[in-house]
Amino acid sequence: MKNRIYVEDISASVVVFLVALPLCLGIALASGTPPITGIIAGVVAGIVVGLISNSALGVSGPAAGLVAICLSAINDLGGIEKFFLVVSWAGVLQLVFGLIKGWKLSYYFPSSVIT
Repeated sequence: MKNRIYVEDISASVVVFLVALPLCLGIALASGTPPITGIIAGVVAGIVVGLISNSALGVSGPAAGLVAICLSAINDLGGIEKFFLVVSWAGVLQLVFGLIKGWKLSYYFPSSVIT
């Protein structure tokens, strides 16, 4: 039974949530966005990865390296609203590429370029 929920899974999920929540808040604040955006990003990422992934194991969470990228993008785009719009469209594009098996395009690029 693939979709069976175990007690260990629930306790592991709670621990991951408790570790990821402060990271999400800190990264949101460091990026110059309101703290609620960090919570929303963490919840959405956790739900989306959990529901869409076909893997028995999955890890998704905040990445501190994105702080500089987010700060730069917000400044370059001229506001947080435009930044959120661009990030939303990027997410939609990723979902579309996933649905149409867009990963197959990676065969056309040498691995040395990707690395």
